Amino acid sequence: MAEVLFYERPVPLNRTAHKDLRIKGLQNLKFAHGVHSVPLTCTEFPVTARDIPILFAGPDMANAGPMALLGLRQNENLFLDTDGQWVQGVYIPAFVRRYPFVLAEKPPGAEGDDFTVFLDEAYEGFNDEEGERLFQEDGSETDMLKNAVSFLGEFQQHVARTKQFMDDLKKHDLLEPRNVRLERNGNVLNLNGLFVVNEEKLRKIDAAIAHQFLADGTMGWIYAHLLSLSNIDRVGQRLAQREEVEAANVTKN
Repeated sequence: MAEVLFYERPVPLNRTAHKDLRIKGLQNLKFAHGVHSVPLTCTEFPVTARDIPILFAGPDMANAGPMALLGLRQNENLFLDTDGQWVQGVYIPAFVRRYPFVLAEKPPGAEGDDFTVFLDEAYEGFNDEEGERLFQEDGSETDMLKNAVSFLGEFQQHVARTKQFMDDLKKHDLLEPRNVRLERNGNVLNLNGLFVVNEEKLRKIDAAIAHQFLADGTMGWIYAHLLSLSNIDRVGQRLAQREEVEAANVTKN
């Protein structure tokens, strides 16, 4: 997973350097304006599938992972408006909700735990005067920071489960390449490097594997993914609406 996709200045959280740091809550999600997809964990599939396409993407099948498709043009998130507000009623992936904190792997050879908490010093809500403190006067973590770190830990557990999910799909050869092609106003949009579950192969897995997939949740996640693919057309409709607004603005100017 691209752990620090929209973190401009990620630095390790430090009790000394950040002892007086305060944080104001996120007023908007403008930091995610320039992403047309974000990594997704398998536990998020059911709620994501209602509105957002879930596909698998990567340089090749062996390195593919699940992602939520948020736009059809590079650097454009169609689920955010110009004020950085997410579409009401649509699920916001945990990858986005972690911001401005992130749990990232330490460099090889570094001392301490495998993962450490980073924060984005570029986040405009950080300051020394307003908002909630990260640390108490005695240097202990505040409840706000404890909750944020707990969320990061849960997310990392879901990432590990997602890796197992992907290993199962590849082990049983259930993925196939899928090229998404949409025609818009005479222009053709092609999305490459995508993969989906092959339903025909899924129906042919033996009973023992099918039972395992049902028991551990894998089958439910697979069908959430398959059902979500119809949302590709809905994302196309969002793009059409965005293009109409852009054309109207050009006309005004």
